[in-house]
Amino acid sequence: MDIDDILASVDRGPGASPESAAIDHQQLTRFWIAERAVSEVLPWPAPLMERMMDRVRLQIETIEDLAASSVDTNPSHNSTSHNPNLNLRLSILQTDLARTQYIIRSLLRARLAKLTKHSMHYLVQLASRNKNPLSSASQSQSQSQTQSSASTANASPEDSVPDISALTDTTPLSGPETSFVHAHQTLLAGHYGASFLGAFPRQLRRLDDNAGGTSMVQGPEVKEVVFVRCLAAQVNCVMEGEGDGVDGEDGLGDEIGVTMQMGDVWVVRWDGVRKAWERGEVELL
Repeated sequence: MDIDDILASVDRGPGASPESAAIDHQQLTRFWIAERAVSEVLPWPAPLMERMMDRVRLQIETIEDLAASSVDTNPSHNSTSHNPNLNLRLSILQTDLARTQYIIRSLLRARLAKLTKHSMHYLVQLASRNKNPLSSASQSQSQSQTQSSASTANASPEDSVPDISALTDTTPLSGPETSFVHAHQTLLAGHYGASFLGAFPRQLRRLDDNAGGTSMVQGPEVKEVVFVRCLAAQVNCVMEGEGDGVDGEDGLGDEIGVTMQMGDVWVVRWDGVRKAWERGEVELL
């Protein structure tokens, strides 16, 4: 039996094949590399992760069944005889399972590290995107009233944590990640309030203060440099040129249009190739 056939034997769903399992592993590996290469949290690939978790569960069940049947006990001779074919199949499945589990654990740890570092940023992002645009005027009015009353009420850092109980879209986070980041930020705000913010003036206790045009909420760096490989025949992207530091046509921050050919490896800024990565035209290295 071929190794691919052994690995595909745990895919009992419709249309399962060695090719589909290989494609899922390739997509998972690419997403894992991309998640570790950039500082912001990438959109959660729900369909891919559901298929991978189903495959992991089936592999665990198959390994347990093979482990139970790999040793055949003969009651008449009171001895055990090992099946070498089953042992080989068991070893292959265990190796593939360990590889998949390592990638998933590393992926989740990378995302949790980003969420822990920029928890307030993602909460504010989720809360602002899920607001009802029809009631923007009333929301702005209520926000101004809340800010004015915050100076007179006994404000606490927990009051600055956005309410996400009515979220309809948690992109780029998954549902459990959204619950985690809200719980983490709530505990962090309570710790800050009990440690030192409680001694501050009431108008300085909020964690989302943007007085003076400077926001206290820091997000990930989207202008970081990444290595990408072009996967499409031709990809056009816009990058920021360095120029000569003089304001004008050649000044710092000019946008430069570049064209990448299939197989080319470029060192570019993440914000310039994010759209191309979302379309699957490039992969991060």
